[in-house]
Amino acid sequence: MIRMDLRVELDYEIAPPGADFIFNIQVARTPRQTIIAERLTLNQPVAQRVHTDLANANRYLYVHALPGELKLVYSATVDLAHHFADPAEIAEIPVCDLPPDAIGYIYPSRYCQSDLLTKLASAEFGNLLRGYGRVQAIQSWVQSQVKFTSNSSNSNTSAIETLAQHVGVCRDFAHLMIALCRAVNIPARFASGTDYGADPALGLPDFQAYVEVFLGDRRYIFDPSGTAIPMGFVRFGTGRDAADVSFATIFGSVRSRAPVIRAVAVNDQARGMVLPSLCHAALSTDGVRDDALFREPVSSPGNTGDSNTR
Repeated sequence: MIRMDLRVELDYEIAPPGADFIFNIQVARTPRQTIIAERLTLNQPVAQRVHTDLANANRYLYVHALPGELKLVYSATVDLAHHFADPAEIAEIPVCDLPPDAIGYIYPSRYCQSDLLTKLASAEFGNLLRGYGRVQAIQSWVQSQVKFTSNSSNSNTSAIETLAQHVGVCRDFAHLMIALCRAVNIPARFASGTDYGADPALGLPDFQAYVEVFLGDRRYIFDPSGTAIPMGFVRFGTGRDAADVSFATIFGSVRSRAPVIRAVAVNDQARGMVLPSLCHAALSTDGVRDDALFREPVSSPGNTGDSNTR
């Protein structure tokens, strides 16, 4: 088991008459990601509204902040009980057999224009053996085409632009890999967490963008930027692309300071807690998808299933 201690500090200066925020920095509760303890504090005495999206477990904090300084501090202790699998035994799922909550992740989105990459993806990956290995090939191809370069892109950079410029940060690597997976009908979604294990030479600890791909009976973790240790990723949010899981969406005149982030793994082997490490196994903190829960009942012979049929 992996135990992670997290701390996120956000600091803003807000101009009159105030500003609205939607934060997505609280740890998601998943079948294999358990929150042991957490705390969130704001320095302003304002109301907080929290909503959990039942479809993806994202937890959104809504705040209307007053003019002046807004400081938010979130801390959590989280246990990760990963599902490990042999990559050679993980298959792709035909579109007709995908569970409903995976279908939306084969379509193009704002930053992942998979419809513009169909020809490229088909030429590069169309003839590869279907399965986890094909997704690994897509990840390796992205890493061969794009160089990690700090401050080389902005919040509007898309997968197509990253491919043309051959530079980017973790967000850009994730968008390009997602777009290429979708272009060959593999459901892939954007995930946000923290960059545990990243080389200090890349800068101060930061948020991390990575990819979750639906294969077999669950979603598996991929780190196309190759800058961190996936076994140490704690999931905050998932979505079609970065637009869905920004750590802070702001409405108003606000000056932001750089976030302060800490992600520390607990090393206590006597209690079964080990440090995250790079491994060859496929990793997931997702649960098994049971598409039978979503399946419509089969109509009996002679019955179209349409209540308006006479």
